Amino acid sequence: MKLKQLCSAAALDCPREWEDAEITAIVSNTAHACPGGLFVCIRGLRTDSHTLVGEAVQKGVTCIVVQEGCAVERIHGVLYLVAKDTRATLSDLCNAWYGDPVKQLKIIGVTGTNGKTTVTHMLRRILEASFYKCGLIGTVGCESAGRHLEKQNGAPLSNMTTPDPEDLYRMLAEMVRDGVEYVLMEVTSHALALGKLHPIHFEAAIFTNLTPDHLDFHGTMEAYADAKAILFGQSRISILHTDSDYTNVMRSRATGRVVTCTCHRRTADYAAEEITYRQEYGVHYRLTSPKSSLWLQCPVPGTFTVSNSMQAAICALELGIGSAKVQDALATMSGVKGRMERLKLGMHADFSVIVDYAHTPDALENLLQTVAGFKQKHQRTVLVFGCGGDRDQGKRPMMGRLASTLADEVIVTSDNSRSEDPMKIISQICSGMAPQSECRVIPDRRQAIEYAILHAKAGDVILLAGKGHEEYEITREGRRPFSEKKIVQEALAARLQGRKQTDSTETES
Repeated sequence: MKLKQLCSAAALDCPREWEDAEITAIVSNTAHACPGGLFVCIRGLRTDSHTLVGEAVQKGVTCIVVQEGCAVERIHGVLYLVAKDTRATLSDLCNAWYGDPVKQLKIIGVTGTNGKTTVTHMLRRILEASFYKCGLIGTVGCESAGRHLEKQNGAPLSNMTTPDPEDLYRMLAEMVRDGVEYVLMEVTSHALALGKLHPIHFEAAIFTNLTPDHLDFHGTMEAYADAKAILFGQSRISILHTDSDYTNVMRSRATGRVVTCTCHRRTADYAAEEITYRQEYGVHYRLTSPKSSLWLQCPVPGTFTVSNSMQAAICALELGIGSAKVQDALATMSGVKGRMERLKLGMHADFSVIVDYAHTPDALENLLQTVAGFKQKHQRTVLVFGCGGDRDQGKRPMMGRLASTLADEVIVTSDNSRSEDPMKIISQICSGMAPQSECRVIPDRRQAIEYAILHAKAGDVILLAGKGHEEYEITREGRRPFSEKKIVQEALAARLQGRKQTDSTETES
């Protein structure tokens, strides 16, 4: 692609003598630098690629985009362009490189601390039931009309909810080629703060909630909320949950039409009323607005299912989807991978195992309260959980307190300890536990899961919280494959084998 076209899309000044220069690639990582490429310098959280210009030029790049005010090594024969924000510029360049796919798609963004994955999957279910081809970008994975899309940049086991620009705009271009009309995207505060979504004007945006998380990055809840609010300045319709204390922050940044909703009978455009929780069989409620009223049911259990399904339904209705399609789609919703997912253990297991991504205080509390709502009096809740390393430390004692007060048995373990000492993280979790409460500490997560399975009592509901859909574990040694489902199956087989051996010994005696 000619440099003039790229510069025009990214609002960069292109010297006339360089206008017809052919660019072969847009890169921000020197590992991907190549002859004829354009290298965008990024001031990262740990490294500054302005210091790597020499390495990029050695690999043949002919054009460098630098941040305004940053000093770089000047090399003869290479063009240097200056941008006010190289992160936003990288997004603009990648979108242009892939043919401006954002203008050919209706993109719906969902942001909030919790609920993003579930809302996007519910909304996709509704839209597909209405015969629209959909794309999906989020924590569980990226898909185009049912086809899985692989990342080409970054670690293959990374858990990046919103992909980096080099991947994101390539994926959107693939969706255009696949005939996708609607894209359901989980939008993180990091992605917004770092300019990943700069060229996108969203058809609709949804705000679910805001509770403490990512404060290691943002510093304060106010900064966290401000980052989330960027989304609503880029959306035609903003759907805001008024039950959050931060709704007004989102409303203040909205530039399109604002639609509000509530689960607690506050003043809003839509309200969930006459709510019935049907234990493990889901929820049933009436969604009301000044112009309509319809009954909705969803088989996914949990108090959060009301707000998640309500916002998915409202978005669909505001986009012109018929109420009957909304009702039918939600009524047949089968759940989301790693979100209140009950594992299939077979007829020989007299207990149950639920895997959930809960890794914040709010999510953990909702999970435990949901289980408390459907388990019988004789059943125990056994919680296995930890907290991530190199992340907000303030939530660790809060989650310890919730675990000790809402679960019958607690096993504290590791959960992506990264560069931190797992025992330090565990100590911080345990420091918040209620006085006289007891917990079992098993730092190795595999061993913790095995212990829970091997020592399960009849009727136990074992909750594996924190990893959800993740298929890896991150420690100081790096990333390694880690499947909780596989570990559960292996531990269950060992438990059944041990029972058979015990029965055989008793028979022989």
